[in-house]
Amino acid sequence: MPLTFQLDPPVDRALRDGVLALWADVSNAGGAVGFVPPVTPEEIRPALLRHLVGMAEGGTRLLVGRDTDDPAGRVVATAFFTHNSHPLMTHWVWLYTVMVHPRHQGKGYGRDLMAAAEEAARTAEGFEHIEAIRLTCRGGTGVDAFYARAGYKEVGRVPAAIRVAPGDDRDDIVMLLQLT
Repeated sequence: MPLTFQLDPPVDRALRDGVLALWADVSNAGGAVGFVPPVTPEEIRPALLRHLVGMAEGGTRLLVGRDTDDPAGRVVATAFFTHNSHPLMTHWVWLYTVMVHPRHQGKGYGRDLMAAAEEAARTAEGFEHIEAIRLTCRGGTGVDAFYARAGYKEVGRVPAAIRVAPGDDRDDIVMLLQLT
């Protein structure tokens, strides 16, 4: 069951609801995407609305993955790109809220999502000047090793910057993929 990826899909209710459901399912399965379980789609909605506002303003772009065998076309993977507004940093983009639905993990979809994100940053209109992709991830999850396998290098680490719970602080790891 391969995924098909679309950059900048039309935003409608089905897309919004699909991203919210995915985000809640990933969070509740322990994914490090900004929330600590248990969380509901309604609790995530304000964060998604901020992403959607960024999309409407042109500074944020969405990459969506859908299972080609799913007749409903449900969202099973996402990554958001954000352009830098700082004039000295417009040559790289942020990648964040990188998610694959838990029922599809272990099938290579994460690798496919990262490859699609890299391809978009290299070739999509509006990314012509992009030389690198930067992301952050939560320490203690092992996801930094996943990103390293996708070609990202750790370029910084802020110890104990993320407080998951009292007494459970994690490093904020900065990773970079050079495109040039």
